[in-house]
Amino acid sequence: MHPLVPPHPKKGVRAGGDGTGRCPWGRGGHGPGCPHGIPRRDAGQPPPAADLALPTEFRLGAERLQRILHPTARMEVPKKLVNSVACCADDALAGLVACNPGLRLLQGHRVVLRADLAAIRGRVALLSGGGSGHEPAHAGYIGRGMLTGVVAGAVFTSPAVGSILAAIRAVTQAGAAGTLLIVKNYTGDRLNFGLALERARAEGADVRMVVVGDDSAFAAPKKAGRRGLCGTVLVHKVAGALAEAGASLDEIVKKVSAATKAMGTLGLSLSPCSVPGSKPTFRLADDEMELGLGIHGEAGVRRMKVLPADEAVETMLAHMTDPSNASRLPLSPGASVVLVVNNLGGLSCLELGIVAGAAVRRLESRGVRIARALVGSFMTALEMAGVSLTLMLVDDELVKLIDADTTAMAWPNLAAAPATSQRQELPAPNEGPGTAQHEISKGPGTARAQLVLERVCSTLLDMQDKLNELDRAAGDGDCGHTHARAARAIQEWVRARPPPAAPAQLLSALADLLLEKMGGSSGVLYGLFLTAAAWPLHNRNDLPTWADAMDAGIEAMQRYGGAAPGDRTMLDSLWAAAQALHALRSPGADLLQVLATAVQSAEAAAEATRHMEAGAGRASYISSAQLLQPDPGAVAAAAVLKAVLEGLRS
Repeated sequence: MHPLVPPHPKKGVRAGGDGTGRCPWGRGGHGPGCPHGIPRRDAGQPPPAADLALPTEFRLGAERLQRILHPTARMEVPKKLVNSVACCADDALAGLVACNPGLRLLQGHRVVLRADLAAIRGRVALLSGGGSGHEPAHAGYIGRGMLTGVVAGAVFTSPAVGSILAAIRAVTQAGAAGTLLIVKNYTGDRLNFGLALERARAEGADVRMVVVGDDSAFAAPKKAGRRGLCGTVLVHKVAGALAEAGASLDEIVKKVSAATKAMGTLGLSLSPCSVPGSKPTFRLADDEMELGLGIHGEAGVRRMKVLPADEAVETMLAHMTDPSNASRLPLSPGASVVLVVNNLGGLSCLELGIVAGAAVRRLESRGVRIARALVGSFMTALEMAGVSLTLMLVDDELVKLIDADTTAMAWPNLAAAPATSQRQELPAPNEGPGTAQHEISKGPGTARAQLVLERVCSTLLDMQDKLNELDRAAGDGDCGHTHARAARAIQEWVRARPPPAAPAQLLSALADLLLEKMGGSSGVLYGLFLTAAAWPLHNRNDLPTWADAMDAGIEAMQRYGGAAPGDRTMLDSLWAAAQALHALRSPGADLLQVLATAVQSAEAAAEATRHMEAGAGRASYISSAQLLQPDPGAVAAAAVLKAVLEGLRS
């Protein structure tokens, strides 16, 4: 049988777990009556739960065969910002050294060492390394109090024996009192570092090796042992602090070996990664996530539907500490840990912060004390959009070693204090004069204001999708969401208390509400407009004063927002309406008639933005040739004015 062809399934077993709906053993995609017992599904239809429950090896084999049988479905090679595939590891190290005066490259080798090698005389030297693609590991951890040097291979490839040996010779000749190799538990790394160690010993060097295996993914014992993951960084720190304090090689090996046995790491990812010049290592559907994957793009131990962050973190911790898991980390109430929330490369900082908060809360709920927490990118897998959690059981001595000073650039400026979700909030400052809660005033104006606000809110909620679609051409596609958020905030506010009847109070209250709840530049601009418009209405509220209020609001928007009429913004609609509202200053003016004219002017101005070149806002960075729709802010402003008119008429 071809090595890429998975075992033939028994009749009745579901396959096709890649979501294509086709049987991987039939080019036509067997349907009813499939000889392999695999039902037909339309492309894109989610696979049944039974598909996702198949063993990982079977699933991956089916996916490989699917790519062979259906070449058009093959994944594209992702773009990479590199000079060349062959030189990317060397270029990355050269860039790191160029920007860090404390680092030096070893001539003729992919080795980086401390620039002050003379400072290690009489102290133990620490060398680590492995394949590239895990940056900032490992060269980011070179410095006083951490590593003496690293040896790098090509992307996801173990380093050369000759380079490892050259690094050992360099630190030995610099006067090191022995050398410790810190190696992640992968076959290639063990072999290459091990061979270099034996050759160095044959030359008379005092060299030892510690192999780190902190993976908590596998429920059954593996002959190869646990993989080395992000916990290796904590080993670097502990060993580095000991070496800097003058500990002997035997003492460092003893304490570091004990620390490695008290660690666990588990990864979770929303995407695969891809070696430069190659296709992604596996595929995940849009609604899937992978649990227990490694740092070289290998698939994990379980594929599941995407979970909210809190549930995902709980799933990870439950797996890591499951008593039936052979690679579990025993974690009892009262335990003290160092927590590392590690970005696997492509997760946003926003998501990382959410995961970190969830991890702290979940550990606290288990009665675990988080002595220290590190959050950031420590050991990555290229661009993989995922996260790993590392837990190291610690006592006071280990915490002091974690806290010890280091000049390594990638080690965070860590606070010497526990992590907790129970930090007391600072009290809010007292409100200044004129910003106290707006008084509730009842009367005919209250009911009228409520009707108008309800009409405005329903209009904006109905337009949410339309505004988002208009915004996608020139923004981030959230204009509808932003206005809908404002509408829902106003609805909740009106339900909680009657709106003020006095116009100045009403506009000021709305300004405060939108500034707090609406978000985005739209929230600030509406807040500016309403705050400025409220001032003329403090002592008068006749029709000419409403025209003054409109002018005051627009002037404030122009002063602080920087836009002018004709710049393709919401100001175009408001300015056109303001010109029409000047008719309110004429004796005997009819409010509804003038407002109807203002609405028509605003709608015409909004439509005219279709043909304008943007002069302000995010759209100003987009080529005018790509702006074929009216500005969403202008459309929204015109719709608000129309809703006000309809509310007053009702």
